[in-house]
Amino acid sequence: MDTSGLPLVVDDSPEWGSKRLDLDAYLARIGYQGPRDTSLAALRALHRAHRDSVCFENVDIALGRTVSIDIDAVQHKIVQAGRGGYCYETNLLFAAALDRFGFPVTRLLVRIREGSSKRRFRSHTALLVRADDTVWLADPGYGYAALIEPLALQPGAESTVAGWSWRLAVEDGHWLLQYRRPEGWFDIYAFRTEPQYAVDFEAAHWVSSTRPGSPFVGQLVVQQATDDERYRLRNNELMTEYRGGEQRVRVLTPDETVEVVRTTFGLPLTDEETRLLRDFLATRR
Repeated sequence: MDTSGLPLVVDDSPEWGSKRLDLDAYLARIGYQGPRDTSLAALRALHRAHRDSVCFENVDIALGRTVSIDIDAVQHKIVQAGRGGYCYETNLLFAAALDRFGFPVTRLLVRIREGSSKRRFRSHTALLVRADDTVWLADPGYGYAALIEPLALQPGAESTVAGWSWRLAVEDGHWLLQYRRPEGWFDIYAFRTEPQYAVDFEAAHWVSSTRPGSPFVGQLVVQQATDDERYRLRNNELMTEYRGGEQRVRVLTPDETVEVVRTTFGLPLTDEETRLLRDFLATRR
């Protein structure tokens, strides 16, 4: 696939609310102190800082709360309150910051695979960003397998960062993002490059955050990756994955789970959220 002609432009449409982002506060939240330009170096540093600092989590959805992806609500939750969010929140926040830097950005909705070729509806957010005359796939908000740095949108492109490897393949007109496991390449998601608009994200977010059967409704999902380990929490089960492919699974009590949410994942919970989450977990196994 030839990506040189993809019409990525600086998107200053008010529908994204990027001008309402408190950029200084966001950069302080993720610990970014680099240049505010549109270089590849800046894109890589921003991507890594966001991925390292903003946890993937659905605590509000699990507790039955309404979640907004309006930029004001997202930055209040993630920037001011120090929480994380799930992909619509975290990657749209990242996209708003890229808009403010002046990067050409296209927002995508993609189909999760997680090792399956079953066709699913578009339920995840990813970004295409142009920097240094190249289009890059950016996705710091996937969770446990989030890219550490952007990956060039080229068939067969591979990236290894901190010992973790990803690549892009092409299948039946779709791009596939994969990561390497000991047994081989594992499909994460599939996508096309056509842009999506705010109304598309609102519809996909509503389904993902409210529909019975959604992987984010009725269960707790918290994920984070460091350069050394990947953590996946689902209700009371914590999986830790190591670079060599080893995995460790622990089944936690509700109190232990809440403590892991606070410490391993670094989420500040209020007293009320602590009580509600503990009660929620007591009914899950």
